[in-house]
Amino acid sequence: MSATPPPSVTAPWAGGQITPRAHCVLAPNPGPMTLDGTNTWVLLEPGATDAVVVDPGPLDEAHLATVLAVVADAGARVALTVLTHGHADHAEAAPRFAELTGAPVRAVGRGHDDLADGDVVRTGGLDLRIVATPGHTCDSISLALPADHALLTGDTVLGRGTTVVAHPDGELAAYLDSLDRLHALTGDAGATAILPGHGPLVPDAGAMVAYYRTHRAERLEQVRQALADGAASEIDVVEGVLQRVYADVPSTVWPAARMSIRAQLEYLDRER
Repeated sequence: MSATPPPSVTAPWAGGQITPRAHCVLAPNPGPMTLDGTNTWVLLEPGATDAVVVDPGPLDEAHLATVLAVVADAGARVALTVLTHGHADHAEAAPRFAELTGAPVRAVGRGHDDLADGDVVRTGGLDLRIVATPGHTCDSISLALPADHALLTGDTVLGRGTTVVAHPDGELAAYLDSLDRLHALTGDAGATAILPGHGPLVPDAGAMVAYYRTHRAERLEQVRQALADGAASEIDVVEGVLQRVYADVPSTVWPAARMSIRAQLEYLDRER
């Protein structure tokens, strides 16, 4: 029996003020891989004047203007930009946003002032703890926002559906470890909500991360079975697994499924 995802926000996702400290500005780039669009998060301690922006998104001047307007309306300025990872739908606008704001950009690698697991970023009275969550990509991080009992997860955990392990940059063993790390931060550990990189607020962080862990284990077992049933003997083993395991997935996301399959095959090869 397949894992059932936990209930999520069912109203059309348009962003807005989501927690006392987190405002979501939805980028105008909806699609099969980006869902409603990229969530750009404006984080601001109530009453403070220094804001943190997480993932300015694609290079869209109107979107960046909207982000700046949200910050200005709160009587604040952008003091820091943080990237959850380097994919263009999250990070393409970072250089332009730095020009507009004069604020530094921090991320893992890619020439930025690197962040490390456990680092605490303090800006305008706001505390964010960096959680290394590689797997979707090698540079993926999440951010714990303890004051709102929330985790900003980028593409590691989405607000709807499941994410891709973007092989070869992404790696399944690292991704499974990252899910374990996020799971340890939920429930009694403090985080009750997920503010994802795409899709709506996840009100039950523990249930969603548990679903992701179960889903990954089930997919991996399905790939093992597909290989046992003859997918390995086919000319293109990736396509063989795709037809057997991902028949329930819309063809619009098959390119992402192929990346995940390659990551799964690499994982199983190492396992053997």
